[in-house]
Amino acid sequence: MLYASLKSIGAYVPNSIMSNKDFEKIVDTTEEWIEQRTGIKQRHIASKDQATSDLAYEAAKVAIQRANLELHDIDAIICATITPDFFCMPSTACVIADKLGIKFATAFDISAACSGFVYALGIAKSFIESGMKKNVLIVGAEKMSSIVDYSDRATCVLFGDGAGAAIISSTDDKAKAILDVKTSSDGEYQDFLITKGCGSRNPCTKEMLDQKKQFLKMKGNETFKLAVNTLTKDVKEILKTNSLSSEDIDFFIPHQANLRIIDAVGKKLNFPNEKIVLTVSKYGNTSAASIPMAINDWYESGKLQKNNLMLLDTFGGGLTWGSALVHFAID
Repeated sequence: MLYASLKSIGAYVPNSIMSNKDFEKIVDTTEEWIEQRTGIKQRHIASKDQATSDLAYEAAKVAIQRANLELHDIDAIICATITPDFFCMPSTACVIADKLGIKFATAFDISAACSGFVYALGIAKSFIESGMKKNVLIVGAEKMSSIVDYSDRATCVLFGDGAGAAIISSTDDKAKAILDVKTSSDGEYQDFLITKGCGSRNPCTKEMLDQKKQFLKMKGNETFKLAVNTLTKDVKEILKTNSLSSEDIDFFIPHQANLRIIDAVGKKLNFPNEKIVLTVSKYGNTSAASIPMAINDWYESGKLQKNNLMLLDTFGGGLTWGSALVHFAID
């Protein structure tokens, strides 16, 4: 029987760092307030000449090298992003493929906001287990600074830029398998996290731009409450479905949006601090890149070991959410 396995991980962040102190110069806030409310100390910001595909390309190179694959071995590329290089087309995945020198592979983007990487993981798992593909490159990449209004203190302090990538490959060893991926959505709450302008609903006009509707808007308090309850419920369901408990999980890797959300969910699920992966303090919220960047951090620090069982958990605009049980199967 064919199983899908997470064979490698890679990540990339731009060189430029924006600290909490820097925000004191542009909005009415303080370094201490930002850290106390979010857990964020800094975030990386892409340069003007860096696009999302540039960040993704760097992360993808690392993931491919660590998987010991040749470029022609990659037969699909899925990019999860809400900050694509281009408004409609080509897809950022096609641009990534060209940068890497990969031709003729299936390539497409998905838009599931912060849940994008877990959504892509589920699609890759289906590709592999159906026998359609053998090696799928999945990327979560965001240039969030391109859709953030830096005069809106409610949102601008939260987000950073970066990319994470993974190779999902076929295996006949269940001990290396992605055990389960569960994804969901509820469009009733679409206005909790939204960019209102420049789509078919409100086409791009001077008026739209003057009103700054091309930028992300968020209902923070409402999102916080719904995120905690939804993430907790989702994790309980995937653990129950797979006859597992929190004790069976080596590392809980939640979306890195806000330390208070992560703490609340971790306590409700009885995860000890040493099992909870935290990177929000140095990267902020990097949307679809958040989870693969966190996995990569734990791997490069030596904490994440081969065959460790990870529980991924995420929540984002749409609203979308998802969880996954994944063995780290790097050779």
